Amino acid sequence: MRLTILINSPERTVNPDFALVWLDTKEKRWSRESHHGVDLPTWGEIRESDGQTVLCAPASDRPLCTISGLTLTRLQEVSTTQGTAIWPSSELQAQGPGHWRLQAVDRESIHAADSLFAGHRELRLRRH
Repeated sequence: MRLTILINSPERTVNPDFALVWLDTKEKRWSRESHHGVDLPTWGEIRESDGQTVLCAPASDRPLCTISGLTLTRLQEVSTTQGTAIWPSSELQAQGPGHWRLQAVDRESIHAADSLFAGHRELRLRRH
């Protein structure tokens, strides 16, 4: 399943900084689809910890953004559609928490012709 979420920076202005990110819940990977003012790499890995979804840098456990409240049920249903976003390793942290909002849920299997995550299993094997 793929979730598309919009993460806004803590700043509450007419045009806040944002990142549009999709989460691949099966592969435990995320990809930045679009952004403005939010510094995220193009992709990374997902970690889940204490009811939080943590977006990490590729081949790293370093948290880039922690999304609170996003949980999936055993039946792959999303229990919450919005919550807070924390930027622990960014200057955005000083501004306070941001917000995330669920934009779309895609339950279809996705088989990209040119996968962004090609070779990601090799990265994982090299880390361990």
